[in-house]
Amino acid sequence: MLEISIDETQLPTARIDLAGSLDTSTAADLEQFFTRSVSEDVKILVMSMEALTFISSEGLRVLAKIRKTMRNHGGTTYFVNLSRQVQKVFEIVRAAPLNEIFTSTAELDAYMADMQRKAVED
Repeated sequence: MLEISIDETQLPTARIDLAGSLDTSTAADLEQFFTRSVSEDVKILVMSMEALTFISSEGLRVLAKIRKTMRNHGGTTYFVNLSRQVQKVFEIVRAAPLNEIFTSTAELDAYMADMQRKAVED
């Protein structure tokens, strides 16, 4: 079972929280949820996986598709709060670049603040 929730109250940033198992039986649910729920106004998608207990290759495929869709619309996807087991899978298969994976929302916020500061300085 996979529980999915979204917070789009701070556009252009949205946050999706995943809980449970992202596998063959639930990957389509996430894909449909993303298609229905994430507006094109979203340019930064934060996917929190603190409560995600399992991810399969099908789950990774859906995450890759979401990353590609966001990139094609000029957006970025970040992964935060990965559970230990999901973090291990991400490391083994190199599911996302290291600059898209953060241990916490606070770490992501610090990274984004630094990127914005550098953009102003340039």
